Amino acid sequence: MNVRDFVKQFDLKVVSGENNLDKEISGVYVCDLLSWVMSHANRGDIWITVLTHLNVVAVAMLTEVSCIVIPEGIDIEEATIKKAGQEGIILLSTSMSAYEVCCQAFQSGIKGRIS
Repeated sequence: MNVRDFVKQFDLKVVSGENNLDKEISGVYVCDLLSWVMSHANRGDIWITVLTHLNVVAVAMLTEVSCIVIPEGIDIEEATIKKAGQEGIILLSTSMSAYEVCCQAFQSGIKGRIS
């Protein structure tokens, strides 16, 4: 599944990166500790986090995740939105909880990893 299909299927809001929605999704990763994400997220993962500061863009670039999903309707800092747009990082927003996003992803065939 690609990000465009995921967005449509679960009615997510595209905040930035609308030109890159054809990126393929290979898994799901949920974490709010940036150093942990840098060492554990995989290329192509959906990264779900409640963090909205500028550093999430740098981590997304480093890990090559397919997109960042901000759950629970959390407001995203304007500087983060701007930087994500400049770097082509897909930033998505949803009113669903992180758990609900994970469940939806799993039901659609996207698997996370247990390590």
